[in-house]
Amino acid sequence: MFDFFRKHTWLLQVVLAFVVIAFVGTGAYQQYGSMMADDNATVAKIDGRKLTRSEWEVAQREQIERVRRQMPNVDPKIFDTPDMKRQSLDALVRERVTLTAAEKLHVVVTDERLQRELLSVPQFKRPDGSFDFDAYKALVASQGMTPAMFETRMRQDMALRQVLQGVSGTVIAPLSTTSAALDAMFQQREVQVQRFATKDEAGKVAPTDADIEKFYKDPANALQFQAAEAADIEYLVLDLATLKKSITVSDKDLRDYYAANEKRYTVLEERRASHILVKVDASASAADRAKAKTKAEGLLAEVKKNPALFADVARKNSDDPGSAEKGGDLDFFGRGGLAAKPLEDAAFALRTDEIGPLVESEFGYHIVRLTAVRGGDKRSFESARAEIEGEVQTQLAQKRFSEAAVEFTNTVYEQPDSLKPAADKLKLELLRAQGMHRTPVPGAGGALANPKFLEALFGTDAIRNKRNTEAVEIAPNTMVSGHIVKYEPAHQLPLADVKVRVHDRLVTVQAAAFAHKLGEARLTELRAAPDAVMPDAAVTVSRAQPRELAGPLIDAVLKAPAAKLPAFVGVELGDQGYAVVKIVKVLGRDPVAADAKGAQSQYGQAWADAEAQAYYAALKTRFKVEIRPNVLAAVDAAASSASGSTK
Repeated sequence: MFDFFRKHTWLLQVVLAFVVIAFVGTGAYQQYGSMMADDNATVAKIDGRKLTRSEWEVAQREQIERVRRQMPNVDPKIFDTPDMKRQSLDALVRERVTLTAAEKLHVVVTDERLQRELLSVPQFKRPDGSFDFDAYKALVASQGMTPAMFETRMRQDMALRQVLQGVSGTVIAPLSTTSAALDAMFQQREVQVQRFATKDEAGKVAPTDADIEKFYKDPANALQFQAAEAADIEYLVLDLATLKKSITVSDKDLRDYYAANEKRYTVLEERRASHILVKVDASASAADRAKAKTKAEGLLAEVKKNPALFADVARKNSDDPGSAEKGGDLDFFGRGGLAAKPLEDAAFALRTDEIGPLVESEFGYHIVRLTAVRGGDKRSFESARAEIEGEVQTQLAQKRFSEAAVEFTNTVYEQPDSLKPAADKLKLELLRAQGMHRTPVPGAGGALANPKFLEALFGTDAIRNKRNTEAVEIAPNTMVSGHIVKYEPAHQLPLADVKVRVHDRLVTVQAAAFAHKLGEARLTELRAAPDAVMPDAAVTVSRAQPRELAGPLIDAVLKAPAAKLPAFVGVELGDQGYAVVKIVKVLGRDPVAADAKGAQSQYGQAWADAEAQAYYAALKTRFKVEIRPNVLAAVDAAASSASGSTK
């Protein structure tokens, strides 16, 4: 049963038709005080407090950044869809509603509870179970936060979860109730479907110029034909690479650095040796040690007499299993590379092909032969000069950066009408970019793709007053400030520029309406004459095996009353048209999902989600949630347009 649910993830949405899986607490909460003053930018109100379009867009960008941190190669275009934008708005509204409830209920997360939560995070634990503060700081920094910010976020998330878990955490799902629900969920029905597709009716509609103009001017459709706001900007980037360009280092300073770091420019010497080990424990008796030494001395005499036999003697007599089969070869190693230090010291004291005296270590007695030497050469100053100069410039730039960052921050703030003073003062290049949007344009990189910078760039003060943005840290040792030179707000495109798009969209709308009309007429006919012939053969469908039926269609089929058969139902398919379904037979539960016990926990979770969703709906009513109709209409219209364009 669990495998079945994993393969058919849609079942989590099907169990109890009104269940909505919700996730609270991961969104970025923006303080109410930061909301834009322009009422036209308001997309929703919660308990009388505004949620602005700017905050909505910030939430979308932060969602993208969270996913990018987890999946660096993800295509950001997957987020730029009407469905994803609607989901992000719903999630943000849900967060604000739950936060308001937490405030009204005086939900408090104590220091002790926060500490327990932190200690339970696996990434923050050392192998011995103690708290790893370094790992904690590293993870927090990777999220662009300080520990204080991270802990504030955790407190908020815990408070938000507590609001709904007080309801969802009390649900019990008995097996009898689960079984009854699964009977309904996995029921099979034999049906015949007649479709009235929009695409088949498109040739029957011919919008006039007057129709096109009327559709274009309708406020409900206007947002489909808008040009996004755009800005031409100037911007400055202060980073180490820029500072390095202005730093010159004298020849003397470079040579002094070379002398002080001589070891860094010397290739590490490595030696290759072979050995024969006569093993004896450190705790062995004097007699046993003497016996092992006598054996080792005999082998030493043998290989000194005929060095060419060293490998054969090692294979037959060495007690080191790792090297014996290789003729005693230990490969190349540097200082500190061998477990037996006396053996290593002996190897570094020999000349190539020399066999040294007997060596005693904690492992026993060794006979060692040096076979090769490499490294140990020192690079000349001239060959390392470019590398040295780069290192010195980087170090000086790092020391200079903190001072330059203060100058940069102060100058762009104190002289807000232009970036030129900061550019002249710090010898920075004044960069320009055209057609910038609140989200990165395709192919953008660096500062132009950074959400923090774009958020500041499209802030109220930067747009209205053409002032410099604050200095934004977009990466370690990297700051940027921008200035809008030309701003064009979002506006409806001229009809002449979008007439083809308007025409195509109107054709879809009119053809869908025509298909709907034909479908309803056919439904009336069938209900009057139930024995009338349907064009397609009957098929058996269930939620587990929907065949070719789309989600809305299978839902309508299985929800339709079937006390009297045949039964008929009409299904609105949006831009795709209309469908008429004849329900011929009602069959038993799909055998693929026959194990009710295995589904009990999933059903219980779905029921808990339903309870939480019902409570959330009550909170929305209590706090008078209002989402501006024009916002939803714009999103829905964009979704319909996107759907139509993929046909």
